[in-house]
Amino acid sequence: MTDQLKRAISAAKTAQANDGQAEATRIASSSAGDQTFDMSESSYKTSHTAIRKARRFAMQGLYEWLVTDRRFDVDGKLGWKANAPHDIAARTRATNAMHTVHIGYYHEMMRDIPEQIEALDALISQHLDREVDKLDTVEHAILLIGAYELQNRMEIPYKVVLDEAMKLNNHFGATDAHKLINAVLDKMAGELRALEVQADTNANLRTSQKAAKQSEASSAEVTVADNIEAATETESTIVDEPTASNKPRISANKANVKRSSASKASANISDFKASKKNANDTKD
Repeated sequence: MTDQLKRAISAAKTAQANDGQAEATRIASSSAGDQTFDMSESSYKTSHTAIRKARRFAMQGLYEWLVTDRRFDVDGKLGWKANAPHDIAARTRATNAMHTVHIGYYHEMMRDIPEQIEALDALISQHLDREVDKLDTVEHAILLIGAYELQNRMEIPYKVVLDEAMKLNNHFGATDAHKLINAVLDKMAGELRALEVQADTNANLRTSQKAAKQSEASSAEVTVADNIEAATETESTIVDEPTASNKPRISANKANVKRSSASKASANISDFKASKKNANDTKD
């Protein structure tokens, strides 16, 4: 092995060791509450897909937090708290490829939702038929994300919030859980996004009325066309038949048929001329 190759291998090992030490230092500082992550959106994806992935990672992180620190806190076992949201985020960053995730939004949800947990649970419980702690943990985490977005991220349309919650449930939740999640978030949207929901309802009403008018116009056009076609068919079936005359036929073979007055006068004149001629012939 040449000296040049040895130096290259040694340099690679040193760089790898330095990267590992830097990562360990970053995780440790993050666990201590001093997050050193690059939060600039220019360094990470900010597309719709990247935001959706951020929701998925946040849902998993919130699930882990709900079954550990949050549960211990509710149960009064404060001494067991050793899994803070920023620790979960740090481990997630260290063990997953996050280059296609909206990191800024992921950290925002992992920070703000635990901080607002009491207020968000109060919003959710208003539209539940059970206590919040009776919810399935996956459903609880999805509802927390939906409630947070409806209340704090007004730039996201409420229909998108509901649709993304359904996608989270399809990916992580139970088969029938979408019914509860959709019902709760829909009622919450009517409360938190009243103007937006009303505007959407009015727009749908106008669209329905326009469609109804177009349907009525089309039906009227079809009816007129059918009437014209029916009239045309009726006219084509009419056959011109000769009308029977009320006048009696005069047959040369029937002498008993009475003649009209004009015919009777002509006959009398002819008889008079014939008798006069016979008289003259007799004198001669």
